Amino acid sequence: MKIAIAQLNPTIGDLANNAQQILNAAKIASENNVRLLLTPELSLCGYPPRDLLLNPSFIESMANVLQQLAQNLPPNIAVLVGTVEPNSKAHVAGGKPLFNSIAWLENGQLQQIFHKRLLPTYDVFDEYRYFEPGLQANAFTLDNLHIGVTICEDLWNDEEFWGKRSYAINPIVDLAQLDVNFIVNLSASPYRVGKHKLRESMLRHSASRFNKPIVYANQVGGNDDLIFDGCSFALNRTGEVVSRAFAFETDLVLIEFDEEKRDLIPANSSSLRGEGKISPLPETEDEEIWGALVLGVRDYARKCGFSKVVIGLSGGIDSALVAAIASSALGSENVFGILMPSPYSSDHSIKDALELAENLGIATEILPIGDLMTGYDKTLEKVFADTSFGLAEENIQSRIRGNLLMAIANKFGYLLLSTGNKSEMAVGYCTLYGDMNGGLAVIADVPKTRVYSLCNWLNAEGLGTGEQKNANLSSIRQEIIPTNIISKPPSAELKPGQVDQDSLPDYDILDDILQRLIHEHQSSAQIIAAGHDATVVNRVMQLVARAEFKRRQAPPGIKITDRAFGTGWRMPIASRWAVNN
Repeated sequence: MKIAIAQLNPTIGDLANNAQQILNAAKIASENNVRLLLTPELSLCGYPPRDLLLNPSFIESMANVLQQLAQNLPPNIAVLVGTVEPNSKAHVAGGKPLFNSIAWLENGQLQQIFHKRLLPTYDVFDEYRYFEPGLQANAFTLDNLHIGVTICEDLWNDEEFWGKRSYAINPIVDLAQLDVNFIVNLSASPYRVGKHKLRESMLRHSASRFNKPIVYANQVGGNDDLIFDGCSFALNRTGEVVSRAFAFETDLVLIEFDEEKRDLIPANSSSLRGEGKISPLPETEDEEIWGALVLGVRDYARKCGFSKVVIGLSGGIDSALVAAIASSALGSENVFGILMPSPYSSDHSIKDALELAENLGIATEILPIGDLMTGYDKTLEKVFADTSFGLAEENIQSRIRGNLLMAIANKFGYLLLSTGNKSEMAVGYCTLYGDMNGGLAVIADVPKTRVYSLCNWLNAEGLGTGEQKNANLSSIRQEIIPTNIISKPPSAELKPGQVDQDSLPDYDILDDILQRLIHEHQSSAQIIAAGHDATVVNRVMQLVARAEFKRRQAPPGIKITDRAFGTGWRMPIASRWAVNN
């Protein structure tokens, strides 16, 4: 039996176009004699649909589109489609009104429906808000082969791999007891650094433990703050990878189930690029993060209806990285850089920003803000009488710049990209209604030390990921980010001689403290025991707690870590918990 994985990039709620993607993949697969086509979890509506699921007309429309898709599919292929199924017993027996389901479509009809059994509620997931868990093992027979069906989280509860159980049941055990020939998994697994390696390691363990081949189909693309990296793959019964799809790109890959060997094997070679291939994974963390951020900007802009973006270029490293990401994602001709020097801006900052823009090939405009600052000073003169120059006056500069950028975005229909990094967002080293303005915070989950690493990687490699290899930057000379931007001390330049380290610890120290606090949930005592100064640790923890109200009002940021300031971050603003605990 020949099997295909359609690694698709759905737009949430765009049922007609999502169905067309599935149909297009099915036609290509059918032409290549594929018998079974897999699509990702909730491939018909896109993942995560969130509260669209509360709208009855959305559920009804999905059912209608699914029925029409079944009728349109080629007659010689079985297709597994991710969809939502109403829970008909909920109004009598209780429970959630929906199931997260897989529909087996073939010969113009819905042949069978399968329900997700394990529903995650950690990090960005909130599936118990909408779905009732399935209670039965999912399997079906196609051409005398017994195929086990799982949906995403169903494969994430192998107690031997994790050393514990997160749920009472392990669907893989149930399928092994049914003696299925192989297991398929339809997923929408959000990206974080190293996630693809974790998935393959986990499923290698399960394949070899249960002696069952596994085919894993993952969604690709950006949906709001979440990135889906694709990297779909197939494992034989010993856990060896026999096929893998590209990272961060749509793809169609083929494998075969050899009935004599009772195992998955690479498909016979043909003209279809996905047949018999094992696409390489990104070689470094910087390469995979770059691929995720570029995809995130491209899809956020495209799916929200934007073709051009505007960015404030300060001459600093954060805005330089965001400009490079945007140029790669959308093309340099679609990026507009705005320089807004104040009387405190250094000449080298303007020079560095213009050099970056020339390297990237993006258009720029210089809008000095000195006169605007004077106007604010005059207007506030009476109210601010008998006070000293301080943070309020410094932040006015940032808010002037934020207003100018929003005016340009509003006037021309551009998407404003904000440029703050995770280190700044964590401790509140950013200005609400100023540099936090924007529709997308591109590097809000990228610590400052990683910003430097990415810029150095980009200058050294600049290749990106997948087949396109950063095509939009291919004509740019090797040094994309000017050396002076990387080497100079970071500064907001809101007063004479200012540098970030006037207010913050060195970023190497700050980022290690933040990693231990945010990601590893260490107490102040544990962080101090690791070698950090107690005064610095306690101050950082206080800054993190006090900045919560800012983060709550920030634009969505692209998630690349296991603990981002986004939909998975649910900290209270008003809290009396001692910050040094």
